[in-house]
Amino acid sequence: MRSSRSSAEGPSNGALRAVESSRDTASIEPFDDVREPGVAGHADSVHRVNGARIKSGSANVSGGVQHDATHDTTRDSSHDALNEPLSPDDPLAPLPFNPYKGNRGLTRAWHAMKNSLAGFRVAIREESAFRQELTLAAILIPCGLVVPVDPVSRVLLLGSVLLVLIVELLNSSVEAAIDRISLERHELSRRAKDLGSAAVMVALGMCVMTWGVIVGPLVVGWVRAWL
Repeated sequence: MRSSRSSAEGPSNGALRAVESSRDTASIEPFDDVREPGVAGHADSVHRVNGARIKSGSANVSGGVQHDATHDTTRDSSHDALNEPLSPDDPLAPLPFNPYKGNRGLTRAWHAMKNSLAGFRVAIREESAFRQELTLAAILIPCGLVVPVDPVSRVLLLGSVLLVLIVELLNSSVEAAIDRISLERHELSRRAKDLGSAAVMVALGMCVMTWGVIVGPLVVGWVRAWL
């Protein structure tokens, strides 16, 4: 009876061991590292797993894989951002080549003077407001030169007249640029032109105030002396 029981349990125990062995073999994935941490070559297997970006059964290895993947993704994105070309609207983008900016020294000064004279000619020919202000300047500048005042007051008198001409030229340039963009009626175009006209009015007011404060008392004294 004992021999028959042992003989009966022998095949059953062998079958159970075979089933457990097959389960253990099936639970091991092909790329899992099944060696102990102390076994030589374990670092090579981890390195190979990280290089293949395969999640291992070990928690440390999987954490290393995730950390490496995040680090590589950040590094690739930063590298692409550095190598990405700047758009034309970017303020750091290089300006397009301008053939009119290649002059240097006396050549540049000569071309600048010719362009300035051309601007004066256009303003006199096309801008009636500039012609009127230039006529006023032709009267006031000689008066400012002969009026008996101190040098500082003389500079203020002449500077206020020249300031009106400067602001009028800038206003004319703004109007020309707006008309170059579009001739249609637009709220922003009207606002830009009105602001330029307001700047001219401020310059004229400053000119009148300067001449009234400096030359006004002299004129009143001359009139009283003549009467």
